[in-house]
Amino acid sequence: MSSATVHPLVSPWGRFGLYSYFIDAPEPAIVDTGIASSPAEGMVPALERLGRSIDEVRWIFLTHGHIDHLGGAKALFDLTGGRARVVIHEADAHMLRSRSGHVEEYASGRQRYLGNPDGVEQQRRTAEAAISGEMDPTVLVRGGEALPLGGDVTVSVHAVPGHTAGSVAYRLDGQNAVFVGDAVQIHGAANRFPGYADPDAYRASLLYLRDEVRPERLYLGHPYRGADGEPYGVELDAAQGRRALEESLALEARIRAAVERHADDGVVATDSVYSPFERVAAELGYDGDPTLEPSPFFTTLHGYLTQEHATHG
Repeated sequence: MSSATVHPLVSPWGRFGLYSYFIDAPEPAIVDTGIASSPAEGMVPALERLGRSIDEVRWIFLTHGHIDHLGGAKALFDLTGGRARVVIHEADAHMLRSRSGHVEEYASGRQRYLGNPDGVEQQRRTAEAAISGEMDPTVLVRGGEALPLGGDVTVSVHAVPGHTAGSVAYRLDGQNAVFVGDAVQIHGAANRFPGYADPDAYRASLLYLRDEVRPERLYLGHPYRGADGEPYGVELDAAQGRRALEESLALEARIRAAVERHADDGVVATDSVYSPFERVAAELGYDGDPTLEPSPFFTTLHGYLTQEHATHG
């Protein structure tokens, strides 16, 4: 059993809260950084209440490249006096290096379905406001690395792609406490639909977490919802974590089956807000608003469509 303790740090943003975690170890770490304002407005006072200081942080672990998880990275790095090492998977590192990566992701995916003529510019403004700065990571990972936090504390890195290509889980070894960011979506957060860019990789990662990693504690990036619409907590014990993984797998299978049943319909635009996936939404009973960012409905179904084209041409 390692001597580290974990403390959740919440940062409000938009329609849902996002969670970072402070690992109180000989070399303290923060997992995910919220948006630009999160370090100064949220983390500094939270750590002071714990009797710790932000300039003690020596590791910044980023679970993936989305704005609400790395937006505060440069601000946090600066608050540590530049002494913290910033860790991210190589596949998502471009999102840390440049705000333009977030705009390009939007333009190549959700924009084609949302049809908002101002969408790209809005995404650019969001990236400018919510990302504290562009920077090169200190440590690039692929999965399989063990990172020392001093004393008997180590964190192992596990690649769990799907939500993004570079999603990773960080496991606090000895406790088998696992920080997954957004890699376990259950039934989604505020939009009540799970979001993942690569369905096959997402499913494989869920199976890997369930069957190989088997977390004793599972730490989520948001209060994701169960099948009943009620949010889970963000700190799950072993039984709760397994149930979250099982629910995530079950919903992924339902979505996949619905997409496959309607594959022969073709991609036909309609007046529906769910167009061109109106029949899939109806079969799933999904009645949320898919136009609200970050629009996981279109991200996910575009992922299935992309894989279908890759498989069948």
